Amino acid sequence: MDSARIHRVQDAYDPALWVFREKAETKLYHRDEPQPGIFIAESFNVISRALDAGYEAETFLVEEERLEEAAPLLSRAPGAAVYVCPHSALQEITGYPMMRGFLCAMKRKALPAASDICRGAGRIAILEDVENPTNVGAIFRSAAAMFVDALLLTGSCSDPLYRRAIRVSMGCVFQIPWTVLPKGALPKVLAELSKEGVLTCALALTDHSVSIGDGRLKNAQRLALVLGNEGYGLTEETIKACDLTVKIPMAHGVDSLNVAAASAVAFWETKKRGGEDK
Repeated sequence: MDSARIHRVQDAYDPALWVFREKAETKLYHRDEPQPGIFIAESFNVISRALDAGYEAETFLVEEERLEEAAPLLSRAPGAAVYVCPHSALQEITGYPMMRGFLCAMKRKALPAASDICRGAGRIAILEDVENPTNVGAIFRSAAAMFVDALLLTGSCSDPLYRRAIRVSMGCVFQIPWTVLPKGALPKVLAELSKEGVLTCALALTDHSVSIGDGRLKNAQRLALVLGNEGYGLTEETIKACDLTVKIPMAHGVDSLNVAAASAVAFWETKKRGGEDK
């Protein structure tokens, strides 16, 4: 390991570590405007997945006791600075006792066009105004696990690269193509998908909702599932723009699930046939 790259610090409030202490993640997001900013990835596996996805490491922060363990990561980003600190400082920076020993400030990439990531996708998930980063992270994890090929988000959704969303997703935000739609673009995107043969389905409770087990969904060659806000669900405009409105049948008078739980059920129930056998 190149010792010239290693900078040892003892104080969690060392100025060089400001990006790791920063709690207002929008400051990191906007740091390099008009270019994309940075985000923070945590843990060996999550950082490794981000590197696999082509994200560039800018600065590492590693617990002293785990520096040798970090060598494979550091070797993949020879231009990144490496700061090493004791466990106590790392815990103070993160604010919680269970810490996996590795943080990395990474550069964001320009977002792709929705048409590019949806081209040829058999299963697409679309999130409208899902605001909680825990829910966004959980949805990405379910999507990656349950055969979803692409994910679109409206601009009012929580950022998939916020630290909490990345952590909850276990790095799955780096394993499935995604992008953020321009403001007001969702109805137009839904219309374009429908023209391309994608069956667009709004998950909502209406008088015309069909069951998630409806054969049209299971047999669709291409399918898009649209999930809405934690409080008010999908907007009427979005529901009207979809080909079908879909519900998950429930017992005991329960009318809805948390959006992350609903996504997991919907992704599994509507997976492309044969997917689980691959």
